Amino acid sequence: MTATLPLAQEAHRVSPEWVRISMASAIALGYRSGRFSRDFAFGGINLLLDYTEGCLSDCAYCGLARNRPGRYDDKSFIRVEGPLVPTDDLGARMAERRATLTRICISMVTHGRSYRDTLDLTRRITSRVDTPLSILVAPPTLDREELVRFKEAGVDMIGIGLDAVTRELFRELRTDVPQGGLRWDKYWEIVGHARDVFGPWKVNCHTLVGIGETDRDLAAIFVRLRDREIFSYLFSFNPEPDSRLGNAPRASQTRWRRVQLLKHLIETEHMDPALCRFDDAGALVGLGLSRERLREVAWTGVPFMTNGCPGPKGEPGCTRPYGSYRPSEPFRDFPFLPIADDRHGILDELRLDDLADA
Repeated sequence: MTATLPLAQEAHRVSPEWVRISMASAIALGYRSGRFSRDFAFGGINLLLDYTEGCLSDCAYCGLARNRPGRYDDKSFIRVEGPLVPTDDLGARMAERRATLTRICISMVTHGRSYRDTLDLTRRITSRVDTPLSILVAPPTLDREELVRFKEAGVDMIGIGLDAVTRELFRELRTDVPQGGLRWDKYWEIVGHARDVFGPWKVNCHTLVGIGETDRDLAAIFVRLRDREIFSYLFSFNPEPDSRLGNAPRASQTRWRRVQLLKHLIETEHMDPALCRFDDAGALVGLGLSRERLREVAWTGVPFMTNGCPGPKGEPGCTRPYGSYRPSEPFRDFPFLPIADDRHGILDELRLDDLADA
C-alpha cells in the first residue's frame, strides 16, 4: 500500500509532476475522507493540469478564467474544487484500485506546456493501469499530429470544450474578451481532426446550457454532432462567483430537463428535429411526439444521467458528481440511474403535457 502523503499546500507545485484532481476522485483514491449523498459505485478519475500561471484563456463563464480575481490555486473548474497531488503517488494509488476504476480523464488548459505535459501524464498513467483514458483537449495548443500521438500513447477518447454552441456566442464569451482570442474555426478544426483520428463515437463536445443560447441553437448542434457520429456532453451552466457571468441566471430546472430529453431523442432515438416546435425566442415548446411516448422515454431515466465517456464494458465511466450543481441542490444530472422517486420528480419538472402532441 502507498503511504499517505501530505497534499501540496505551501509551495506551488506544477504539472506534470503534480496534478489537480476532483474532490470525488480524491475521496475515491483515499486523499480525502467523505461520502456521496447517495450510495453508488464511483470509478471515474478526473485530473486537471496545474501551472503557476494558470490557464491563459479568459472565458467569461469559467472558474479558471485568467482575469477572474483571486489566486489560481483557489479557483475551481466547473465549480469542482480539488487537491493538488503528486503524479507518481497518484499513479500508484490508481494501480492499487484498478479493479474499481472505470474511466480516467485528463483536462488540459491553455498553456504553452500543456500538450507536452499531457502526453507525459498519459504515458505515465497507461504504464500503470489499463483503464480507458480520455483527454479534454485545449484546441489552441494542438494540431492533427499531436492528436495522433495521443492515440498512440493509449488515449481512446477525445473531448473538446466547445461550450458555446453558436459562432456568435463563442465570439462574445471566448474570443472578444480581455486576453481571450480563442477561435471558433480552430475548435471545429480540432473536432474534425479528432473525429478522423479516433473514429466514430470516440469524440465528444461539451455544450453548456444557460449562457445565452436558445433551445433551437442546441437542437442544431445536437444534429450537427450526431450526423458526424460525435457525442454532445451536456453541462448546466452554474455561475462561478466573480467571473464575468457570475451573476447570470441559471437555466430553470424545467428548461434543463427538456434540453436533456431533446438531446437524447435526437442523439439516441434519431428523432427528426423537424418535429420540434420553437417559439419566436427559440424556446422549445413541442417535441412532436405523444405524451405516452415522451413519458415512456423519460421514465427510463437514461436521458437525465450524466453525459460522460464509457467504462471498459460500455457502462457509464465518467459520472462527474456535482459538475453542474452543488451537493445541497437537486440533481441536475444523475451519476447513477435515477430511482422511481427521482423519475417522478423529473416528470413533474418536464411538464410533458405542454410538450406533447395530442
